[in-house]
Amino acid sequence: MIVGVLRETFPSERRVALVPGAVSKLVSTGLEVLLEAGAGAESGITDAEYEGAGARIADNRSQVFAEAGIIVQVRGLGANSELGLHDLEFLRPGQVMLGFLNPLGEPDSMSALAATGVTSLALDLLPRISRAQSMDALSSMAMVAGYKSVLLAAQALPRMFPMMMTAAGTMTPARVFVIGAGVAGLQAIATARRLGAVVEAYDIRSAAREEVESLGARFVDLSMDALGEGAGGYAKEMDEEFYRRQREEMAKVVAANDVVITTAAVPGRTAPVLVTDEMVQGMKPGSVIVDLAAEAGGNCESTVPGETIVTHGVTVLGPVNLPSTVPYHASQMFANNVAAFLGYLIKDGQLNLDMDEPVISETLVTHLGEVVNDRVKELAGLAPAGHDEYGEDVACYGSVSVDG
Repeated sequence: MIVGVLRETFPSERRVALVPGAVSKLVSTGLEVLLEAGAGAESGITDAEYEGAGARIADNRSQVFAEAGIIVQVRGLGANSELGLHDLEFLRPGQVMLGFLNPLGEPDSMSALAATGVTSLALDLLPRISRAQSMDALSSMAMVAGYKSVLLAAQALPRMFPMMMTAAGTMTPARVFVIGAGVAGLQAIATARRLGAVVEAYDIRSAAREEVESLGARFVDLSMDALGEGAGGYAKEMDEEFYRRQREEMAKVVAANDVVITTAAVPGRTAPVLVTDEMVQGMKPGSVIVDLAAEAGGNCESTVPGETIVTHGVTVLGPVNLPSTVPYHASQMFANNVAAFLGYLIKDGQLNLDMDEPVISETLVTHLGEVVNDRVKELAGLAPAGHDEYGEDVACYGSVSVDG
């Protein structure tokens, strides 16, 4: 079976779905890898390195589609809704597509994908179960985003992060407040601490306190009456009244910090506004906000996705696709996730769609010409409305959808 690796077409996307190390692993299992020429160039990986790992280099993009039984991408249709449409004509029935597809945010794109007859699996929908940890690309990318968010904040802040005692006097450390203690938030906390900042963090899940404190940060208790924790320790989406009360309690904490990093996003939905314009106005001039939920509308009312603005003397960054700004290691992590997933998907050289296996059944979006995922079907208007399409629990804080 041939695994095809495409050059990404999403604007400014610098990652690649497989790196030479992952190619070597796949080749050792009997798979072939066919790479579009230059697919790894933006990540600093040459075609020669791929050939050294056992991959073949295709003459053009259409050759990859023609020969590969499985297509792997960082951003497939849905996560690349405009330029991804150009690839639809190359897809064929029975072919498999794997990558970020943003099916909950772009359900109509999944209908278009189904019409080609392709079998698509979205890494965005991977269940949070222990045996799927090695395949969890969203968490991998969230780690990169959390790390990079702190570097952006440090660059924008007109002061240094660590406390310094010098002959010219003592400089107090910067104060950083991280909203959301999931994967991205915890990585932001750890990075800010390594840079020497005094860090506070908040999450609506009580279980997050121990994780926050283990990294040397102080957990902020807003004394909310409502419980924000669902089954399995994940955050669940709260109503607007909860968020209103939460913002009132949070205003004082935000005003006391030099940097605020927000990470709250709900897959397929607009991100909750946690930092209002009034709260921004209450911050000290020169303060910085980095909104990791910018692509989903933003947790800060002042955020402009993809831009950096200054309002009320506060710099508000709305970065998009942060993992792509660290393409080498982001690609390495993503590729390892993909290779692990393919280990589940392919058995003895054959496609294995075991619907009793949640890793497969919950990520499968289209098959045999139809959208088969219940949540996506409902959002696309292909199934009658029933219970909340996200079930009882949705990942709110920390499961930042940085790729959709």
